[in-house]
Amino acid sequence: MAAVSGERPTISHVIFDMDGLLLDTEKFYTEVQEIILARFNKTFDWSLKAKMMGKKAIEAARVFVEETGISDSLSAEDFLVERETMLKSLFPTSELMPGAGRLIEHLHAKGVPICLATDVCCRSNRRHFELKTQRHGELFKLMHHIVLGDDPEVKEGKPSPDVFLAAARRFEGGPIDSQNILVFEDAPAGALAGKNAGMSVVMVPDPRLDSSHHSIADQVLSSLSDFNPSEWGLPSFENAET
Repeated sequence: MAAVSGERPTISHVIFDMDGLLLDTEKFYTEVQEIILARFNKTFDWSLKAKMMGKKAIEAARVFVEETGISDSLSAEDFLVERETMLKSLFPTSELMPGAGRLIEHLHAKGVPICLATDVCCRSNRRHFELKTQRHGELFKLMHHIVLGDDPEVKEGKPSPDVFLAAARRFEGGPIDSQNILVFEDAPAGALAGKNAGMSVVMVPDPRLDSSHHSIADQVLSSLSDFNPSEWGLPSFENAET
């Protein structure tokens, strides 16, 4: 999987999403949501997950209870409370996705400005970010800045471009022209947010995600390990990954 569309602009800055892209955390959400739905004799599938991925927590929760038909029995707010109780013990075990550390360290070493922009952490869920990243603190310190969903400039969640536009403004010398920014995403809503911001998007979707979502992105990869920086005018890797 390495589909590419259109001509490539000159890329000077890079923005990363986090969940499911840099950190293997989406499996935790899936596991917990399956447990909750089983109580109502319902199942959780990837068509529903695709609608939830990348959105702010409360927005994803509303999709969850409404699409599954359990909103009369479980409110979006109560769903989040129940889910958080289970998630907070799982998040500290978060592992890096393949190729994530190598790519971040490479871009930082070559002087390419990079940042993190993630919608899912909002209000009390800021602590989720801390739990997820606690084993990888040194890597996340390489980011020029981090924009979370509770940021005052992020009025709307993805697919609104707010979080990416806020991130572009905070680079040194910002705002950076959107045409010179490359966004890495795994979720359809996030990829669409990047395009709505006028940026180029590399999508690294879960293989279970319906391929109809792939057309949103400029490039689709199976893994961050497959990314070739030189294809986007960025400094090449000096050594092959082992």
